[in-house]
Amino acid sequence: MAVTTQTQAKVPSGMALLEDQFIKRPPRSLWSDAWRRLRNNTAAMAGLVVIIIFLLLAIFAPLLSPHNPVEFFPNNTYRPPFWVQNGVNPAAGGIASFPLGTDSLGADVFSRTIYGARVSMVVGFIPMLIILIVGLVIGVAAGYGSSRLDNLLMRFTDIVYAFPDLLFFIIVMVALRDSWIGQLLNGLVLLFVALAIVTWVGLARLVRGQVLSLKEKEFVEAARMVGAGNMRIMFRHLLPNSLGPIIVFTAFRIPNLIISEAILGYLGLGLRPSINAHDIFITSWGALLLEGQTAINAQPWILLAPAICVSLIVLAFNFLGDGLRDALDPRSK
Repeated sequence: MAVTTQTQAKVPSGMALLEDQFIKRPPRSLWSDAWRRLRNNTAAMAGLVVIIIFLLLAIFAPLLSPHNPVEFFPNNTYRPPFWVQNGVNPAAGGIASFPLGTDSLGADVFSRTIYGARVSMVVGFIPMLIILIVGLVIGVAAGYGSSRLDNLLMRFTDIVYAFPDLLFFIIVMVALRDSWIGQLLNGLVLLFVALAIVTWVGLARLVRGQVLSLKEKEFVEAARMVGAGNMRIMFRHLLPNSLGPIIVFTAFRIPNLIISEAILGYLGLGLRPSINAHDIFITSWGALLLEGQTAINAQPWILLAPAICVSLIVLAFNFLGDGLRDALDPRSK
């Protein structure tokens, strides 16, 4: 009987085994847990795949485009896509060498659409980098600084916020289009400045709210007690703990910048048209929309191809933004 009792005592219970498994399992960080939730979101991963595809198209455009985007074929003007055949005149039907047909000058629509991805991707990311720098600095300084500094920066933010975004973009592009800055990179530098100069306001307000809610937390008091300076507290403690909302804001702001560029290009105020084959930025989806609008009856694919691309990239960023918002929320399951 004693032997049986000792044997039973040596056998661990189910609760003990469960506790042992939890002890041996390596801890998961917030970022690894967020990545796991993001991978389980099918729509977000599909959006990420679409974004990567467009980035690859933009980077390897010279290798993927079948023709030079500024090369014209006068004998092939307004040729339809390759799957459209002309029963009356077979020679005027679509051919495989021009997958999406040609425009009024005989340029390949497919090649120009691929090169247009360069401008849209750059316009989405470069102004966003400027917005992040300005918005983070002003937001952190307003949230962590004194009440006088906070009031000064927020009143300045309110003044900038009062400008209508699209109207401001149009005014800047019209007023400075012929200046020296409007000539840089076919007007792309001016477009960067116009898109970034008033759109940092939302990020600054978001960061200020995050800093105000975090600066009285215990880990900030502990950092202050061990002698950490204000700059270290702001950019090593407060800012990293605000990255979740900032990442989500970035994912939703990039498609807005792409749409703004497409609108300006459709109005004829975006990238300057280029006929130099050595230029990195030759055309944009907005410029193609403008070209397609004038020839919508003869060749609708000049308009539909960039419109479909803009819709796909905007939907992809929105799906990714929704997935990031759910993944970075610790309360989501």
